Amino acid sequence: MITLLLGGARSGKSALAVELGRRHEGAVVFVATCTPSDEDLGERIARHRSTRPDWPTIEEPVELATAVVKVDRDALLIVDCLTLWVSNLMLRGDDEAAVTGAAGQVAGALLDRRGPAVVVSNEVGLGVHPERELGRRYRDLLGRANQIVAAAADTTLFVVAGRALRLDDPWGVLG
Repeated sequence: MITLLLGGARSGKSALAVELGRRHEGAVVFVATCTPSDEDLGERIARHRSTRPDWPTIEEPVELATAVVKVDRDALLIVDCLTLWVSNLMLRGDDEAAVTGAAGQVAGALLDRRGPAVVVSNEVGLGVHPERELGRRYRDLLGRANQIVAAAADTTLFVVAGRALRLDDPWGVLG
């Protein structure tokens, strides 16, 4: 069972992922993709760490599929988040094909698990059209990665103000 939690900044996605982990009766493993590239990000990472129990944590900014495969296949896996992972891939110099290919590998690794997974990502396509090409490219690549993981997910929720809306496959709705 794969659950994808999408939403904007400070929407409650990560808090919901942690709460799902707290309610899980078995083992929980957390995979973090953020690296503390500046003081603000370091503080945010510390704040996130302080809100979750003492779960085993894998910090993997780029090789996410490899990290997913390393986790006990029966544990609840929480991945937080695709947003920074795509950014890390772009910073490494990965092009569109590499990013979407890596997203496919992550989706495949998630599907190969027996245990549940919760994946967190931002929805950045609802705001103002980015002024710069890099911003537009990032928005588009993250949107594609989100779509790839959503296609593999059993449940996709859009989280806003700590509340969730279920997102259904349009073909399931349209019949």
